[in-house]
Amino acid sequence: MADLDKAAVRGEPPAWLRELDTALLTHAQVMFYGNVRDMYLVPGPSGWLLPDIRGGIWSCLERAGYRFLVVADPVDGVQLLPHAPEITALAQDVIGTGIGSGGRLSPERLLQVIRRVAEADVRAGVLVDYAARLIRDPRQLEPEEHHFFAACEKLAHTTRPVRLAGEPGQRYNPVLWVVGGERDLPSWFTADNPALRRVALPVPDLTDRRTTAEILAPTLLPADLPEARREEYVHRFAAQTQSLTLRSMVEIARLAAAGTEQTSEVIEAAARSYRVGIVENPWSRPALRDQLIHAHDGLRRRVLGQPEAVARALDIVTRSVMGLSGAQSSATASRPRGVLFFAGPTGVGKTELAKALTELVFGDERAYIRFDMSEFAAEHAADRLIGAPPGYVGHDAGGELTNAIRQRPFSLVLFDEIEKAHPRILDKFLQILDEGRLTDGMGSTVYFSEALLVFTSNLGMTARDADGRPLLTPDTPREELVAEVTAEIGRHMAERLNRPELLNRIGDNIVVFNFVGKEAATDIFELLVARILRLVERECGSRITLAADVRAQLLELATADTSLGGRGIGSVLETALVNPLARALFAQGEAAPPHQTLTGLLPAPAGWEAVLT
Repeated sequence: MADLDKAAVRGEPPAWLRELDTALLTHAQVMFYGNVRDMYLVPGPSGWLLPDIRGGIWSCLERAGYRFLVVADPVDGVQLLPHAPEITALAQDVIGTGIGSGGRLSPERLLQVIRRVAEADVRAGVLVDYAARLIRDPRQLEPEEHHFFAACEKLAHTTRPVRLAGEPGQRYNPVLWVVGGERDLPSWFTADNPALRRVALPVPDLTDRRTTAEILAPTLLPADLPEARREEYVHRFAAQTQSLTLRSMVEIARLAAAGTEQTSEVIEAAARSYRVGIVENPWSRPALRDQLIHAHDGLRRRVLGQPEAVARALDIVTRSVMGLSGAQSSATASRPRGVLFFAGPTGVGKTELAKALTELVFGDERAYIRFDMSEFAAEHAADRLIGAPPGYVGHDAGGELTNAIRQRPFSLVLFDEIEKAHPRILDKFLQILDEGRLTDGMGSTVYFSEALLVFTSNLGMTARDADGRPLLTPDTPREELVAEVTAEIGRHMAERLNRPELLNRIGDNIVVFNFVGKEAATDIFELLVARILRLVERECGSRITLAADVRAQLLELATADTSLGGRGIGSVLETALVNPLARALFAQGEAAPPHQTLTGLLPAPAGWEAVLT
């Protein structure tokens, strides 16, 4: 900590405070917006300090020689910084009584305070905190509110800087407004107003988070911890809090310190709990790693004919379980736990593999969330994902995606047929893949850091040569299939959608599925027939046995064309087996025998008819 303290003494205030220091010479009023409810790194006499915005602003004014800062807000009325009897007496001489009285702060009283401080012959300033709460609607001001801001606008243009005796230059006694957004105050007051300087407060960067982690380290780590281990923990703490505020880091440290031991895993668990609100972490279950070891054969039995896709998907999921997704990038903590892009023909098991992975990782297929992106082909459909903006119908309902992740942060989210989504909606995925978070229409942030994202696509499967023949068929070699599908995905994103950065975020996580071959088609046929007959026995109480020649006819019919994959086989079975079987069972009614043998299939103009004997 000694080196850190020396750095703090030599260090500089954050950029927005340095901008304020300059504005004291040039502007009568300053508006702060953005990350205004955070804590900020401010160098003190013996080390770094972490004050709120009031303390940060006062530290800047104090260094510039100001005597006091009047803090006014709609809840607590008029307060004073610093807290000292002689300063209170000085301030009362300037603004009169009422300091620390609390209660409602009327625009008339606040305007009086602002005028007196601006015209005082002592260095002072006025900080109007929660300024947006002074009015109901910045677009429709009450007469009293309009008069207040009109008077403040005029004061901004008429106030002159003052040079006090013994001081080298002139400075304003400023009016400082603190709001959440630029449009929280009337636009005619803030826009094109050269006397009002607007200063944005950013979310802390990695350097700020690392410095804060150093400050908090003594409360998290044993005093005798080797320096190398301590540096590792500090670095991981800073990385785990990407996109979070310094105030959040303090809360995470408090949460981690409540544990019985302080390790990097405890800190990461506290950061995860702070983000998603859940302490239990399905990704760290010991049983999950055991399941992954034996998962390959089980997945291959569930997703038939796709050994390469299953193996590739398991590699990516294993990487996610180990927390190594995107390990080559500089900051990965807030990004999704894993990303897979399933591409290939229709009906080959892409959705089925996503469901199987959900059950494998989370132990519950209800953690599977699916979005059909063909429903999001229009630009305005983005409102369904994140919620309508303020002022629109359904604003308070939130978005389908953000609500789902808020309710189940540990989940697999499937975006089916991603190429059908509107290009503007894909920008939302860029934010998710890069930052791991989305802000909904109500302003609440949801985190995808514990979710597994799966995209599916049929890109490349409809490409044809100059003669109109399909470029890719069930006879296409695996290497050629992978190369063509991957290239088509790249062309689509870079040239047609003009979103090459989306492909960069997906990286090498593209999993290409094979066409369904004859052997796999036979296995799928047997699986679906067995499923149909089990359902008939359960629902109708009748056990059906297929005669050998009937099974052979069905197999030949169902596997004659495998271009539609398992879905095509299922459609044929529905027409040739399920429909006539349903009619026959319905005709027999309750008198149907418990065991029947399906001995014949007869072609008819209306389709295949089942004969039960």
